[in-house]
Amino acid sequence: MKKPELLAPAGNLEKLKMAVVYGADAVYLGGKNFGLRAAAGNFSTAELAEGIAFAHRHGAKVYVTVNIFANNKDLQELPSYLKSLQELGADAIIVSDPGVFAVARETVPGMPCHLSTQANTTNWRSALFWQEAGIARIILARELSLAEIAEIRRHVKVELEVFVHGAMCWAYSGRCYLSLHLAGRSGNRGECAQACRWKYYLLEEKTPGVYMPVQEDSRGIYILNARDLCLIDYLGRLAAAGVNSFKIEGRMKSAYYVATVTRAYRRALDAYLHDPNYTTDPALHAELQAISHRPYSTGFLEGNPGLSGQVFDSAQLVASHEFIGVVRSYDPLTKRAVVEMRNRFAAGERLEMFGPKTECREFVVTDLRNADGEPIREAVRVQEHVSLAMQDHVEEYAIVRRRLAQL
Repeated sequence: MKKPELLAPAGNLEKLKMAVVYGADAVYLGGKNFGLRAAAGNFSTAELAEGIAFAHRHGAKVYVTVNIFANNKDLQELPSYLKSLQELGADAIIVSDPGVFAVARETVPGMPCHLSTQANTTNWRSALFWQEAGIARIILARELSLAEIAEIRRHVKVELEVFVHGAMCWAYSGRCYLSLHLAGRSGNRGECAQACRWKYYLLEEKTPGVYMPVQEDSRGIYILNARDLCLIDYLGRLAAAGVNSFKIEGRMKSAYYVATVTRAYRRALDAYLHDPNYTTDPALHAELQAISHRPYSTGFLEGNPGLSGQVFDSAQLVASHEFIGVVRSYDPLTKRAVVEMRNRFAAGERLEMFGPKTECREFVVTDLRNADGEPIREAVRVQEHVSLAMQDHVEEYAIVRRRLAQL
């Protein structure tokens, strides 16, 4: 079997670059049309061209989502869109709808098609059907156990892709109409409002205005609040089961999330490939706690998690660190790093920094200056470029973060 691929999300051009420089073998993204993440930022034609070129220069592939369940009107512009993706050099498209797949086979027959997890492939006969139809890769349903994945592999030769990290949908393979019903935004059209994670109370018909918690908790009840998936300990077993690609969820997450998770899984996968008996370094678990997340679980990999797969007391995300900014450049002559801000910080603070190739280290902010080179006490505007003195070399795309007080 070929070396397993690490596949990372790219919600926009910045996140694509972060994923690639932090170790992704491939990224998946959406254009402005035909994708299931309408709020992810997504890519214009010019951004697609730049992103694909950047990825290819770094030896990474780009897969473009064309995974809506299409209406008749969607089919009119689809052929020209698919041809444009081929001309831009996309390495594959991700599809859910058999009609979209059929149009792709007719208009861009040389373009590999990956079957989306939205198609909920849960058995080997279904996988064999898609293999014989010409699908190059199947992104398996997230409701499968390790044993079921291995059984599918025994019956097919098609590439298999499995989600290993990120948010889980409470509904079967994401087929949910709750958001459409409550907010008028369809998850199957890329507009999910995550209504499953809202705070719910009980309202009795004859006592309007009296909102009763579903359970005795003043914060309400989160009845459909799935834990996040984390399978960093299972990469070896998934590879042995025949999985070709390990997929990280999160096109709508931050650049910090993409960098941190990609870096952790890159290190774990490389360590496993070097030593099949590798046990995950606890430091990598700590890194996955540093990003905003819900409590982790292993999903369905060891069987149906039942109630343990849900969080009932809160929908609040937790993190051990806060994203401060991204290093855009470093001048070795002046020994100054330019940081694009994401959160405010001040001179005298103790922060952390890590890069694509460099380990995490602490430093104290000294000699903080604005874009005009003027000394400032505090940087406050998001996306403002500020510079700070750094004696040691700093990589472009390095992450700056703040450790939060533990509760």
